[in-house]
Amino acid sequence: MNRVIFFLLTAAALLVAITGEVVVEDSFDNPIIRQVVPEENDEQLLNAEHHFSLFKSKYDKTYATQAEHDHRFRVFKANLRRARRHQLLDPSAVHGVTQFSDLTPKEFRRKHLGLKRRLRLPSDAQKAPILPTSDLPTDFDWRDHGAVTPVKNQGSCGSCWSFSATGALEGAHFLATKELVSLSEQQLVDCDHECDPEEANSCDSGCSGGLMNNAFEYTLKAGGLMKESDYPYTGHDNSGCKLDKSMIAAKVSNFSVVSADEDQIAANLLHHGPLAIAINAMWMQTYIGGVSCPYVCSKSQDHGVLLVGFGSSGYAPIRLKEKPYWIIKNSWGATWGEHGYYKICRGRHNICGMDTMVSTVAAVHTSTQ
Repeated sequence: MNRVIFFLLTAAALLVAITGEVVVEDSFDNPIIRQVVPEENDEQLLNAEHHFSLFKSKYDKTYATQAEHDHRFRVFKANLRRARRHQLLDPSAVHGVTQFSDLTPKEFRRKHLGLKRRLRLPSDAQKAPILPTSDLPTDFDWRDHGAVTPVKNQGSCGSCWSFSATGALEGAHFLATKELVSLSEQQLVDCDHECDPEEANSCDSGCSGGLMNNAFEYTLKAGGLMKESDYPYTGHDNSGCKLDKSMIAAKVSNFSVVSADEDQIAANLLHHGPLAIAINAMWMQTYIGGVSCPYVCSKSQDHGVLLVGFGSSGYAPIRLKEKPYWIIKNSWGATWGEHGYYKICRGRHNICGMDTMVSTVAAVHTSTQ
């Protein structure tokens, strides 16, 4: 890293320290990122055609026409530059080519996110009680305790909110019954049209987005969710609701909003199981592994995910300190990130907006047997 880039990165870090999280728009040509990381014709871009060939082979990508192929190659090259910027601004993570490298940020948001930005937690949402935090462990992972199902894939459907909601209820059902049951996201996509009472026309809308607390409210009113195996995921809208109440596998007892305090989030995670959270996914399109701790990240949430644990010392390059981190289960399949998981640094208040929309859910003690 040359001295100019080091100086600019230091300036960016100082700006964050002074002003808090810097809100930036998600685009290839963001002026803030361009100022911090100047354009250079590095070796990766010089070999872009070779990298694109490997990308198409690895992810089985085909394009209908030569014009579409050429367009996707241009987008791919822009994403190589973007991944390079991300690497310099998020050095404790690894950024590069992912299955989303032929998508523009706008396409990526539309197809693979799905948290409705205009939806917010209602002001009268039930608040989780404040829990003691004096004896919090340094490391904890619900995967080690049997409360987390395998990583799922939402496909090209903006249904992240449904995966976040089912993941939280799967964990809560496990805590109540000691049974780990994979629950149906498609039921939520097809049947949940619950609306935010404070915003007209802001309703859960299948592949067009939704909100986890709305999904919990729907599940409470509908009587519960069916198993994934009984109501499988298709990733498509408008197929009609196929809920069979005689086959409900898990029921919501109650749900509540957790305080935007990292120790409270950790305590609720320990006591109540995996938590449904919202996050800004700007850095996730190019994420490969490591602990993501970007110098700049918007607090505007656009993606629903599942918080399953935390650790005390995540991977970082030699020149950087080891970083405590949160462990997040995503819904883009096991080939993305760290086998489908994302690590984001812990200890920077509300990084990428992850502290402000956190929900816990409790399940009714019922058995699926």
